[in-house]
Amino acid sequence: MRQLTRAAAAVAVSLCVGTGAALADGLDELTEEIVARTYNSEMIDPAQPIEASIYRDWKSPSEPPWTIGYASSYAGNTWRAAVMDRLIQSILPKWQELGLVDDVFVTQSNLNDSVQIQQMRQLVDQGVDAIIVCCSNPTALNATVKYAYERGVPTFSFTGYLTSPYAVNSSVNYQLAGFEIGEWMAQEVGGEGNILVVEGIPGTSGSDSQHRGVLLGLEAYPDINIVGEIAGMWTDQVAQGEVQKWLATNPGQLDGIVVQSAAEMGVLRALQQSGREMAPVAIGGELGALCYWRKNPDYISTTFQVWPPGDDFELIWNIMMRTLQGQGPRIQSILVDPFEFTYADLEGVLDANCDENSQLWLEVGPAAWGAEDYLDQFFVRPADPTQYQP
Repeated sequence: MRQLTRAAAAVAVSLCVGTGAALADGLDELTEEIVARTYNSEMIDPAQPIEASIYRDWKSPSEPPWTIGYASSYAGNTWRAAVMDRLIQSILPKWQELGLVDDVFVTQSNLNDSVQIQQMRQLVDQGVDAIIVCCSNPTALNATVKYAYERGVPTFSFTGYLTSPYAVNSSVNYQLAGFEIGEWMAQEVGGEGNILVVEGIPGTSGSDSQHRGVLLGLEAYPDINIVGEIAGMWTDQVAQGEVQKWLATNPGQLDGIVVQSAAEMGVLRALQQSGREMAPVAIGGELGALCYWRKNPDYISTTFQVWPPGDDFELIWNIMMRTLQGQGPRIQSILVDPFEFTYADLEGVLDANCDENSQLWLEVGPAAWGAEDYLDQFFVRPADPTQYQP
C-alpha cells in the first residue's frame, strides 16, 4: 500500500510554489509539500472551496456532551452501510465514553435535496450542535447550511464538498484521483483502445470531480476512445443493470471499464454474465471485487482507494470535534491523498479463500487516512481532540 506519487511529481512541477505566486489565506500556512500534492490549481476541481475557513476563530456555543446530526443523503449501497457500521459500532461509543458526545441523530433523504434540506432544518431546530452530510449536491444545501450557522450549528461535508463558506469539507482531491485512475487505465490497455466510463451519482461533487479527472486522464492518450459514459449511482445493482444494457446495445470491441466505487462488483458481474472477455475494470475498495482480483492475479496491475467509507467518516468526525473545541480550521476543505494498492498489498489483507460476494470494504485505517499529525497542520490551535477539557 502506498500513497499516489506519479501525478504528484508532475503536479509539483506545475505548481507556483516558491515562484512568488500568492496562495489563498490559509493555504499559505500549509507546507509546500501538502499544497503541491493536493491543492495544485491544475489538478483540482475549480469549484472546490479552498479559501480561509470562517471557523478559524469559532468555538461551539454549547458545552459537551454534544449532540450530532448526520443528514445522510442515501442508504442504498454497501459504502453507506459501512459508514453506519463504523459510526454505530466504533465512533459513537468511543466519544460517548469520553463524555464529549451524547447521541447522534441520523436521517435519510434518498437523494432528494428538498427532503435533506427539511431534515437538516429539523435537526437544527431540535438542538443538535453540529451536522454531518455526505456526497450531496454542492450548492442545493447552501441556504440551509447558513441557517444552521446562524444558530450556532456548523455543517461538515465528507466525501464531497459544499460550496457554502459556512461548511467545512473533507475528502481526497477527487479530480487528481480520477486523473490517476484514468491514466492508469490508459496504460493498462497499452495506450489505445475503447473505454467505457461509469460515473457515480451525477450532480454530487465527489462524483463530478472524479469523473472530470477520469476523462482528463484518458484524454491524455490520443489513441484511447471513450465509447460511453453511464451512471452507476455508486450502487452495484444499478451499475450491473446499466452496464448490461450498454453491452447489449454496443457489441463492438471493449478494452476496459473505469467505474467509480461502490459499483465495481456490479460491473464485474455484468461482464461475466455477458460472455465477453474480462476487460480490465478499475476496482476500488469493495472486498468482493478485490477478491476476484485476488483469485486472478494477472487481471489488473493495481487498485485505487479514494474513499474508504469508515475512514472517510472518521476523518470528518475528527475534523468536526476539533472545530467544536475551537481548534480553528485554516481552510474550507481538508484534503488527503488517495492510496494505491498492488497485488502484493492485497495478498496481505485477503487470502485465496475470500468471498467474491462479500459486501464489506477495504479500509486503510484512520492512522493513514488523515492521521492526527497530518490534521494538526490544518488547524490554528491543534490538539488531541480526545483530551479536550471544557
